[in-house]
Amino acid sequence: MEYWQDQGIVINVRAHGENGAIVSILTQEHGRAAGYVRGARSSKMRGTLEQGSVVDVEWKSRTADGLGAFNLELQKSYAALHLDHALKLAALQAACSLCHEALPEHEAHSGIYFGMLALFDQLDTDVWGAAYILWEIALLKELGFSLDLTRCAGGGSDQALAYVSPKTGKAVSYQAGEPYKDKLLKLPEFLRPQGGEIDYEEIHKGLEMCGYFLERWVFAHHSRGIPPSRLLFGERFAKTLKIDKNALVKEEGHYAAG
Repeated sequence: MEYWQDQGIVINVRAHGENGAIVSILTQEHGRAAGYVRGARSSKMRGTLEQGSVVDVEWKSRTADGLGAFNLELQKSYAALHLDHALKLAALQAACSLCHEALPEHEAHSGIYFGMLALFDQLDTDVWGAAYILWEIALLKELGFSLDLTRCAGGGSDQALAYVSPKTGKAVSYQAGEPYKDKLLKLPEFLRPQGGEIDYEEIHKGLEMCGYFLERWVFAHHSRGIPPSRLLFGERFAKTLKIDKNALVKEEGHYAAG
C-alpha cells in the first residue's frame, strides 16, 4: 500500500460516476497529484472541492503509479472570499487551471505552490492584478521559459524599456524598438527596472504579454491549448478596461462641458 500526507491547493475537479470526482491537487512536496474522492457531491465536500481551496491531503493507493484515493480536510477556501468579485475569482480559477494543464504530474514545484498561496493572499489588496502577472512570469520561468525584462536586447537604455521581443522574451527600449514597435509586445510600466504605474491598462498589457508566451511557448504543442478559464479571465479583464475607459471619457467630457 502506497501512502503519503501533504498540504495542497485544489486546482481541478472532474465528476466521476454518480457521487465521486477525480481531483487534481498542487501539493507542497509531491507536485501535481490526482486522486479519487468519494462523496464529492455531498454538502460536506461542496466547499472543499472548489478551485483554490487549501486542504490537508492523505493519498492512498495499492500501487505507486495508480490513481489512488484522496482524503481531504479543508483549511481555507479562497474562492469563497471572492464570490462577489468576478475578476478576482476569474484570476484564481485561471491560475489553478494553468497549473493543472501545464505542470507535469508528481514533479515538485514548491516555488509555484507557495507563490500561488501568496497570490491568493494578494487578491485582497490593490495590487492584485500586478501580483497575478508576476505569478504568471514565475510560472513561465518554472517551466523553463524565462523572460528578461531588466535590460534592452537591442543595446538601448535599460531605463527606457517599453517593449518585449515576441521571439526571445527580452525587453527592448523605446529607441531600439521604435522601428519594429508594431511587431513587439508592450511592456507594462510596473515591470520596468525603475517601476511604474499599476492600473488596469498596464495590467492588461501584462495579461497580453504573458498570454502570448503561454500560447507560443508552454501550450504550443498542447492538445487543448491555453485553458479556457485563462482565456476567459483575459476577455473579462479587457471588457472591464473598455468599460472603465468609456466611463473616464464621459466623466472628462462632463467636466469639460461644465
